Amino acid sequence: ARQGRVREKAYGKQKIYFADQEQLPAASDAELRGLDGEIAALSAKVQALQQSCRQMEAELKDLNSSMTTPEMAREIEELRKDCASYTEKLERIKSATNHVTPEEKEKVCSEQKLYCREWRRRKRMATELLEAILEGYPKSKKQFFEEVGIETDEDHNVTLPAAV
Repeated sequence: ARQGRVREKAYGKQKIYFADQEQLPAASDAELRGLDGEIAALSAKVQALQQSCRQMEAELKDLNSSMTTPEMAREIEELRKDCASYTEKLERIKSATNHVTPEEKEKVCSEQKLYCREWRRRKRMATELLEAILEGYPKSKKQFFEEVGIETDEDHNVTLPAAV
């Protein structure tokens, strides 16, 4: 700074040193335009390189997330084993002799509906009868059921199948 090559500025207790630009030769307008053109060309090149880098990073990400050849071979082998076991299971089911015919299935379903309907009817009749008895009974419903020995569906966690 004493020799004049570097300038000094004081900001409170701090000092900043920087090059003395007055000693540098002044650039002509033609040189400045040339430098501006060079800056623009280099900026365009940087943009193109950044775009290329982003594309390559995206491609790398895709390649890293995809399976490798040995992993793919293992996956194919597992799928072939699964397919073979399912084919074997299908053959066992097809060769079984205890198939249920649609008529038998319909008969069983209709019987189930009939029994469920009868169950609902009898439960409703029993409930109405018990409610009529309980109207004049001095104790609680629970005590009456215990004395008489009545067990309800709810006592055994049994529910009627949904009506179809």
